[in-house]
Amino acid sequence: MNDIYNNMHKISSEIKACILSEALPYIRKFHGKTIVIKYGGNAMTDSNLQRSVANDLVLLKLVGLKPVLVHGGGPQIDNALLKIGKKGSFIEGMRVTDSETMEVVEWVLGGQVQQDIVMMINEFGGKAVGLTGKDGTLIQARKKLIPSKEDVSKFLDLGFVGEVDKIDTSVVKALQNDQFIPVISPIGYGEDGTAYNINADLVAGKLAETLKAEKLIMMTNTSGVLDKNGKLLRNLTEIEIERLFNDGTISGGMMPKISSALEATKNGVNSVHIVDGRVHHCLLLELLTDQGVGTMIS
Repeated sequence: MNDIYNNMHKISSEIKACILSEALPYIRKFHGKTIVIKYGGNAMTDSNLQRSVANDLVLLKLVGLKPVLVHGGGPQIDNALLKIGKKGSFIEGMRVTDSETMEVVEWVLGGQVQQDIVMMINEFGGKAVGLTGKDGTLIQARKKLIPSKEDVSKFLDLGFVGEVDKIDTSVVKALQNDQFIPVISPIGYGEDGTAYNINADLVAGKLAETLKAEKLIMMTNTSGVLDKNGKLLRNLTEIEIERLFNDGTISGGMMPKISSALEATKNGVNSVHIVDGRVHHCLLLELLTDQGVGTMIS
């Protein structure tokens, strides 16, 4: 990141002014609009990328956008599980979560990871507030069962893995209107108070739908959605996505991400962007410049 800043000093003032002026129509277009961002991957584990994201969020808030951050924390959960002698297992990109694992998930996501993000945003001059599904009844959840690939009449029990039953955005809107940046951990709660681990991509998608967000941005460890030859697909439609599902091009951890993206575009979100979270200031590049850094689904 220091190399980026060093190179910036070499750019003339005129070029810097042109770069800033390019952002003006996007600032005007998205002013007052909600942008939901799913934060995960390398951007959560590389300190320079962490600071880049925090900086971008504060800048977006200051120029009038309303960012809402939903974070993951897979690597952090895996590290915490290893310390107690457990190894994470996954089915179709979703973590199998027994009661002991759920305790770790709550501690890591709702505590360590969330507070690190909040403090970093605050250090850059923003005002962030951390939330879980329990706050303001934000995320009401139910147990998730997935069909078995071997026998579609049977369902696989993933333990304390949930899906979104209902989202109440009143606490999020109250924070947005009071100039705060909400930072949300993907933990939902059932009617009986049972905590559920929910895929962060699914939470981000449902939250974007409920908030009628202008955009949903999902950060990944790839340059976007790739075809079987590794070529970046810059724009995708519903029909094209179905084909990529059917031929196995989209699989593994990308499946819940793209499913959420597709569902969001069907339910009021103008566009979804799968962006490369390994690129410094990818949020600014995607939102405030002519050339994005990933795949757009609309």
